[in-house]
Amino acid sequence: MNLDRYSRGLNWVDSQRERMCRLVVEWAAINSGSLNLAGVERCLAAVVGEFEGLGGEVRWIDLPQLQTVDASSQVVFQSLGRAVRISKRPHAALRVLLAIHVDTVYGPDHPFQAVNVLDDNTLCGPGVADAKGGLAVMLVALEALEHSGLADGIGWTVFINPDEEIGSPGSAPALAALAPEHSLGLLFEPALPDGALVAARKGSGNFVASFAGRSAHAGRDPQLGRNAIHAMAEFIVALNTITGASPGITVNVGRVAGGGAVNVVPDRAVCHFNLRVCSPDEQEMVARHLEHLAEQFKARDGLGLSLSGGFTSPPKPLDGATLHLLGHLASCGRDLGLELAWRDSGGTCDGNRLAAAGLANVDSLGPRGGGLHSPQEYLLLDSLAERAKLCALLMMKLASGECEWLPQRTEGSS
Repeated sequence: MNLDRYSRGLNWVDSQRERMCRLVVEWAAINSGSLNLAGVERCLAAVVGEFEGLGGEVRWIDLPQLQTVDASSQVVFQSLGRAVRISKRPHAALRVLLAIHVDTVYGPDHPFQAVNVLDDNTLCGPGVADAKGGLAVMLVALEALEHSGLADGIGWTVFINPDEEIGSPGSAPALAALAPEHSLGLLFEPALPDGALVAARKGSGNFVASFAGRSAHAGRDPQLGRNAIHAMAEFIVALNTITGASPGITVNVGRVAGGGAVNVVPDRAVCHFNLRVCSPDEQEMVARHLEHLAEQFKARDGLGLSLSGGFTSPPKPLDGATLHLLGHLASCGRDLGLELAWRDSGGTCDGNRLAAAGLANVDSLGPRGGGLHSPQEYLLLDSLAERAKLCALLMMKLASGECEWLPQRTEGSS
């Protein structure tokens, strides 16, 4: 295909290759673990400083506090910092929401802090792929649109949040409010390692089971006690039986706490766990199973169980509108010499939340890489320009009318 009409924007991406690499290194060197508020704020300020050159209206959004349960089964509140929204041409008939997070899973005490160049095309460091690389791709794709001479045909909003890696508990309401204001969504989570896009995603829920027993002397009067840790262990074993109900359901117990001196029957224990499902039907089945399991433990003499949490990311099925958008991206990929495929993923992201709010979106437009959430996280540097061109070309085609898109709601919309 002749891309002369879009050459100005595509050439802009080519001119920014070294800058994109430099920005990823700079941003990844700033620790932005989800609950490291000072680091998140510092990194977000550096990112927004680059996006301000686009000329959009910048709005900072204070997020509500996160409510959690500590090791003593006490409710505690954690501040989450701020998100940012940048908008341009908000009254355009066609509006695109571009989103990605600034936080990572690596807190300031995590040993993985350094950014290293492994070879001419590989960068290793905390968040280089998930999602500092995605931020660079989003930035330069938008700059290419603004340099293309076609930007007046499309409006856009950038949304960058600080809490996605912990389930977007504070920013989820803002995402839901943005969905009906836009025609489609582009999110910049990393691509699959071979460059494929993500189609359907599982739903994910985070839960806390708090057990209350009865303390007693472990040697003299153990029969008078009710061991909360023993009850928690039985609960965990019973919880894992749910995976037999459907091959798509997974359970992960990620954190446990309880007890004290070993000569005291422990009266407190807490278990944090994650559940993943493929469909709304599986989500309902899991909810019923948890309720039944909790009632069984509550019925025991001297034992209490409090279950909190829920599904923060609903399942994201591959609906017709999203498939249509994937088709447009595949066509743009072919124009650029890329053969793009898409596959389902067990991971979740803010694309789940936007789909549940009715906005068709593709959420894996970030760079290629791997080793996510581990000290082996890496980014393939040549994919920064590759993905920026892909997204820029899609937006330029939408703006010019070559790609037709009628604003539409997904099947899960209200």
